[in-house]
Parts: sequence; C-alpha cells; structure tokens
Amino acid sequence: MAASKRNADSSPGPQVLISKLNGVTTLTMNRPKRLNGWTRPMMDELKAGLAAAAEDDATKAVILTGSGRYYCAGVNLGGTLELGHPATLHRLITEHNRELFDTFLDFPKPILVAANGPALGAAATSATLCDGIIAAHGAHFSTPFAAVKVTPEGCSSVLFERMMGAESAQRMLGEEGWKPTAKEALAVGLVQWAVPAEDLMTEAQRIAEEWIASGKERSFRGPGELEELKAVNARESVGVADSFLSAPFMKAQVKFLWSKGKRGPAVMFAALLASRPLWSRLLPKNDS
Repeated sequence: MAASKRNADSSPGPQVLISKLNGVTTLTMNRPKRLNGWTRPMMDELKAGLAAAAEDDATKAVILTGSGRYYCAGVNLGGTLELGHPATLHRLITEHNRELFDTFLDFPKPILVAANGPALGAAATSATLCDGIIAAHGAHFSTPFAAVKVTPEGCSSVLFERMMGAESAQRMLGEEGWKPTAKEALAVGLVQWAVPAEDLMTEAQRIAEEWIASGKERSFRGPGELEELKAVNARESVGVADSFLSAPFMKAQVKFLWSKGKRGPAVMFAALLASRPLWSRLLPKNDS
C-alpha cells in the first residue's frame, strides 16, 4: 500500500488515507486514537473518498479498512449532532442516518470491508451493506442497540436474519448483545473470511483483484435489492430518530455517561430527560 499508517495521530492530517494498486482503491480510516469513530469530518472524508472511487475509471473495486486497533467505533454523536429545536433535531437525525447508509447502498462498485479490529454499531451494520467482509482474528462485531434503547439501523432489521438466521440475528440485536468474534462471525455467516491480522490486507487485496478478474458487479448480501434496502433504511432512520429523542434512550445515556465519569454530558441528558414532557410536544406525531 502506498499510504503509510504510521504516526497517524501526530498531525491533523487526512482522516482517510487513499492508496491504489491493480485497480483496487483502499480507503483507510485514519483516526486510531479515537478508534476511527465517525465524526462529521471523518464521514465527510470517507464519503468524498467513496465518491472519487466511484467516478474513477481506473478503480474497479474498493477496500475499506481502519488504522490502529479498531476498524471503527461507530458514529460519534458528540461529533455529528448539535442540540436544537426538537422537530429540527428529529429531522436532522433521520436525514443523517439515512444519508450515512445510503452512501454504502448507492456505491456502484464492489466494496470489501477489511475489519482490522472491532466494528461497533453503524460500522458493523454498514459493513453488511458491502459485497463482503474479511475480518482479522482480533476483530469482533457489536450492535448494542437494545442496550442503549435504540432501534436497529443500517438495514440490520432485515439483513441480519437473512445472513445469519433468526437466532443469531436476535442474539446480536436483542438484549443479549452478542459480540461475535471473527471466527464466530464466520461460522454464522456474518463475514465470509477470517484470517490472522498480519494476512488481512494481503488477502483483502487478493479477493478484490479476483473480483475484478471475474467481472464481479456490485451486489448485496442477504440477498437484498437496492430499492428494497433503501426503503428499509428510510424506515429505520425514522425509528432511530424516535429512539434518540425517547425517554428510555436518555435514561440509558445518563447511566452510561455517569458510569464513565462524564459528568457534564450526563447532567445534560438528565436535564433533557426532566424537561422532555414539555419539548416532546414539538416532535413529529410519529414519535412515541
């Protein structure tokens, strides 16, 4: 790979590194000290990288990976949203969630996720919207939606059961919050390849080049069709917005943030929770 991952946090350089080899463009999320969490700048650079790869005639396939210990810790709410009028915030959450996953759904070329480490939340669900996932043995996949009182996202309400079966899907999406390792994810069908960490990128490049040689076109797992999955994403996005502005979510945030010693944010959510009976009247009627 032409782009180096060393000293990734020593300067405010690119948050997504781009390298090209034999028709394969590799996008490396490059914020390891923040576990490659998706702040707005990170997502803007990632979307720009994908858009450029989509338009580049020399790019026939894409690999998406991360630097450091994590593939991606998911969406960083503090780095993506700001408080505002409840109805406006509901709309922004809905649009933000839908736009994030539509970025993956609309990508026109084969895309392979190379999970170098843990993939959490939206990072895990968005990976299942790609053509394939290869995981390093140290990776695991976590979708703790039930624990934080949020509804499923990234088409996981449909695709997880199709890929893994009802039991494994419920284990991940339900109260158990199962976090399958790479080998466990391989066994249930969440990922297609599991390899030692030192072999990850070599194998990912090999798979991507094989896709190119065979003339593989963009496809969805599950199986799934684009328009159906976009409709699922739109529906789930409203549910996510409803969840984020619900009392159970705020209670969960207060408990979690306080346990982590983040007193300021915990107090903020506590204040929002206490005042919710007043401002919730301004939410769209579909809010529960």
